[in-house]
Amino acid sequence: MPTPKQMEKLVTSIGGKAAGTRPLGPQDEMPDEYWQAVLNDAYVGNRPLGQPGAGQRLSEIPQHILRVSCRRCERIVEIQKADAIRLYGQQASWKEVGQRLLDNTCQNRTGRHEEDGCWPAFEPI
Repeated sequence: MPTPKQMEKLVTSIGGKAAGTRPLGPQDEMPDEYWQAVLNDAYVGNRPLGQPGAGQRLSEIPQHILRVSCRRCERIVEIQKADAIRLYGQQASWKEVGQRLLDNTCQNRTGRHEEDGCWPAFEPI
């Protein structure tokens, strides 16, 4: 087992900071490297292509079959995009349509407004 002095020497030779330096705390400024990594992140603000997001309008979704599942009862409901547009209109958001589809067939009714209904999870096909 190396001694503490040998470990510090090894850390500094690798390019890290010695153990004696104070770590960053919540009140400290974030290093510039952190902010550069955030700005360079390729996935920031980008959703993988082809996956319908909950906020997308039905007319913007490229898939022909849309799927929403309930995280509470694990029920899955699928609908064709053409049928969804016919029933709810092109400008309806996928979030609203998915919630309606689950609520129309919900089987978890407790009588309390806060607990009733399904918890939608919008899945890619």
